[in-house]
Amino acid sequence: MDADVFLVSPQTLELSTSQSFPRDRLYQTQSIAGVARTMPVYVGYMQWRNPETRRSRALFAFAFNPRDPVFLMPEFDDPGLIAAMERPNTVLFDQRSRPEFGPQTPGTTTEVDRRQVVIVGNYTLGGGFTADGTAMMSDQNFLRFFSPRPLDRIDMGLIQLAEGADGETVVQAIDAKLPNDVLVLTKDEIIAREQRYWLIAASLGFIFGLGVAVSFVVGTVIVYQIIYTDISDHYAEYATLKAMGYRNWFLFGVVIQEALILALMGYIPGYVASVAVYELASRATSGTLPMSMNMGRGIFVLVLTIAMCSISGLISVRKVITADPAEVFS
Repeated sequence: MDADVFLVSPQTLELSTSQSFPRDRLYQTQSIAGVARTMPVYVGYMQWRNPETRRSRALFAFAFNPRDPVFLMPEFDDPGLIAAMERPNTVLFDQRSRPEFGPQTPGTTTEVDRRQVVIVGNYTLGGGFTADGTAMMSDQNFLRFFSPRPLDRIDMGLIQLAEGADGETVVQAIDAKLPNDVLVLTKDEIIAREQRYWLIAASLGFIFGLGVAVSFVVGTVIVYQIIYTDISDHYAEYATLKAMGYRNWFLFGVVIQEALILALMGYIPGYVASVAVYELASRATSGTLPMSMNMGRGIFVLVLTIAMCSISGLISVRKVITADPAEVFS
């Protein structure tokens, strides 16, 4: 979205569950120095019927004044596309939507909640965790499809700042002027808010975090069994080293080296497999979810793997540390 400041309702958890607030709040910001343009945005779900299978599926819709530069996608630089959006009962359809929605080519006619709709153009955006596809329409068509919802209640307010305006100062001025029924957020803040919701508040983040924790525990047990078995098989050799005068720290070092070798031997093929799974998941969502193995995540998993194997090794080596060489060779 092409905006510097965003207005949302305090009850809004994330974009797809936006709660509306008075459009007047957006108008109130226009008198503040540094505000160049304000743009209302409406969102909602509608039942899109596949014209081939006649099955309906929930589609997430954005609505706005077509003359407002709400989105940064290059498709919205086409005046013909903007003019087509202004015609009654028309939408733009996301090319990254799931194929279950049916044909996406311009000219396709189908139904939305028993009202005829025509696809007049395409754009490339993608859905997310809550939607398999998206569409965009004019605010007037939003009024038709989502009646009796009025246009004086908006879901998001977008504010573009004048060139050279100090963003922090303008945000503070907006926040001071508006009542408590709206939140004033910068683009970085609203992005962080969305990410925080999905990673912390939503069950999705908990599931992934729990998966990492369970994997760590299970991996620790498995590596422990491997190292413990190896120590048992070479118990006499460890006892010999201890009888020769090697201190416990040396034995610790031998076991830790074995644990590090196991960590690297498991990490390398695991990393390759993870990259393949990331690519598979990205293709399954038509590239709409930003899932990729980056350097930070790869290093984090490597550190966890080394820690997991080291803990297993330290637990396993207790058998050698407490052993009496005289008993071994008696």
